[in-house]
Amino acid sequence: MSNTTVPKTNNAPLKSFDEWEDFVKARYPEEGHPSSTKNQFQSNDPNKKLEQFRDYKAEARSSVKEFYRLNHTHQTLDYVLAKKRQYLSKTNRQMGIWEAMEFLNTLVDDSDPDTDLAQIEHLMQTAEAIRRDGHPRWFILTGLIHDLGKILCLYDEPQWAVVGDTYPVGCQYSERVVFAEFFADNPDSRNPQLQTKTGIYEEGCGLDNVNLSWGHDEYLYHVVKDYLPEEGLYMIRYHSCYVIHREHEYGYLMNEHDRQMFAWVDAFNPYDLYSKSTERPDVAALTPFYKELIAEYFPPKLGW
Repeated sequence: MSNTTVPKTNNAPLKSFDEWEDFVKARYPEEGHPSSTKNQFQSNDPNKKLEQFRDYKAEARSSVKEFYRLNHTHQTLDYVLAKKRQYLSKTNRQMGIWEAMEFLNTLVDDSDPDTDLAQIEHLMQTAEAIRRDGHPRWFILTGLIHDLGKILCLYDEPQWAVVGDTYPVGCQYSERVVFAEFFADNPDSRNPQLQTKTGIYEEGCGLDNVNLSWGHDEYLYHVVKDYLPEEGLYMIRYHSCYVIHREHEYGYLMNEHDRQMFAWVDAFNPYDLYSKSTERPDVAALTPFYKELIAEYFPPKLGW
């Protein structure tokens, strides 16, 4: 039985992607980065368990819970492999990086009255925060493009297949994935071969050999993987994989190279989560710098 076909109803429970992003920021407050969650939420009462100190699942909006339910129900191994065939085995569209930014900019979120910032302004906010801190040019560029995979929503993909925490599929689910209880409705949870510790993988195989849940991170990683330094590619592919870089799960699938490279994922994470503000960047003034930076690393057109 195929698990690649999903119902068309209720595929947009979030009013905006910001609802999911705000939930993630609440789970991982800035002052706790980059230590593990065991050190982030400390209570003066040594007998008070972490789960009692702050229950983020209880505080989540109903729309966020529904988003995670859909994600965890439908992100099967078969679904992920089907999406890879759909988007990675052929070119659906030819665009340059700046053109892709302008394409994403056509995504207008009329449901979010608290901000009128365009998508391209959000991209520049992240890049400018990295630039102010004196990081290398490739790091700045990674910040600029890291969310470009969200153009998937302009291809009519459901929200749960564009954003959300990512996690390995094809092996046992970690209880540290937020709302892990929703995996009970995922067909893979009833497949014994996919619910052993390593599943279809081998211990220490390296994350490059592991299938992650499908979304904007995985999509963009494959689009740009021939052009950016490996450090930037790790940032792109794993920046939403909180179960690994913040919960420190699935270490048995990682190799030593993964562990070394995840220092760059940790370095990038604060810019991903905490760089957005209501202050508008001067897009016109910044455009020449970023177009030059893009041309330094990317060809005029890429296959999307």
